[in-house]
Formats: sequence, structure tokens, C-alpha cells
Amino acid sequence: MGAIVFNVTTAALMVMMVNCGLGVVGRDTLRGRPVPWAAVALTATAVGGVLLQLAWSGAMDALDADPARSGWWREFTSVFMQNGGLFGGLWNIVTLAAVAALAQWYWGGPLTLGFFLAGILLPGRIDTLLGLGDGPSTDPRNFAGSSGATYFLGATLALALLTRTRLPKEIALAAGVPVLGLAMWLAQDNGHGLVSVYGFALGAAVHAVRRSVARR
Repeated sequence: MGAIVFNVTTAALMVMMVNCGLGVVGRDTLRGRPVPWAAVALTATAVGGVLLQLAWSGAMDALDADPARSGWWREFTSVFMQNGGLFGGLWNIVTLAAVAALAQWYWGGPLTLGFFLAGILLPGRIDTLLGLGDGPSTDPRNFAGSSGATYFLGATLALALLTRTRLPKEIALAAGVPVLGLAMWLAQDNGHGLVSVYGFALGAAVHAVRRSVARR
């Protein structure tokens, strides 16, 4: 039962973030928007990672983020490996494509890639700084997968919607992302929730900087 609740809340958080993205870019404008090249690049890399896993049995050992193995590249390559089985891998790739596309249409390509990179690099370091973790994870489920960076990026869309709407339903939806994320982490030790809080906070910082620059 616990695993079911974990999966349902994790999926619900993603659905909320995608709806935030649709709200901020406009649901009726999607057909007329340009090809989101950053989203295409990230998704193609993730698909390439899965194909590499299928073609090379040693791909996971060589590219995952197992702390027992050395290699500076693992922090980056592990994001494009998938270890959640067929459904988990498909979910990660589809949600990455959707979130990255919405993010590019709002934030632009370079900033979308920057947020995604931050989603790879920052959470573990913030955890260590705040004393929220006991060092590198020893759970093999955490050695690979794009979901962490995707949830981090998706939370920036919630922040974007919160800054651009006055509709009570949309405010509740956007504000609900970090609230649910924090609740998931506290109740389930669900890392997807915590990285979403981090992404929301970084989105707020970037939004503040952009407003300051615009005023000047």
C-alpha cells in the first residue's frame, strides 16, 4: 500500500507541474509555438541512453551514479540512464519531454538547460549543506534516472504561474507544488518532493533577478 501511495503522490505532483506549465504558456497557443530545441535535445539524449542500455549490458555499471565506483562523469551520465523498468523509463522520458518543452516556451532554451543542469548538481549539495542526508545514497534506485532533474525543472513552472496569475484556482495549483513536495518528503522521504521545493526556490530567485534587471 505504501508503494502505491508513493507512486500516486509522485505522479500527482508531476501532473500539477505540467498543468502549471500549460497555464503559464497558454493551452491554446501550443500549436503555434516553435520547436523547443532544448526539450528535443534533452529527450533525445534520454532516449539515446535507453538505447545504449539495451545495446550494451555494461552501460549501467559504467555510467550510473553508484558512489562505490569512481568517475566524475557519473553525476551527469546517470541522469540519462533509466532503472525503473519499462513503465518507469517511459514515464521519465515522456515527462521530461513535456516539462522541458513547457519550460523552454516560458523561460527560453538556455535557461531551461541551466535549470536542468542545476537539477542535476544542486539537490545533493544542498542536502549536504543543510544536513538533510547522510552522504551519497546507497539505494541502487537512486543511482540513475532523469526524474529528479525533471521534477526540479517542473517546479520552476509552478513558480512562473504563481507570479503571473490572479486566479484563485491557479494560485492554489502553483502554491500547492512546493507544499505537496515538502509534505511528500516529510511523510514519505520522497526525494521527488524535496527537489521540487529546491526547483521552486531557484525559480523564485531567477524571477527576482529578471525583474530587477528589467526595472533597471
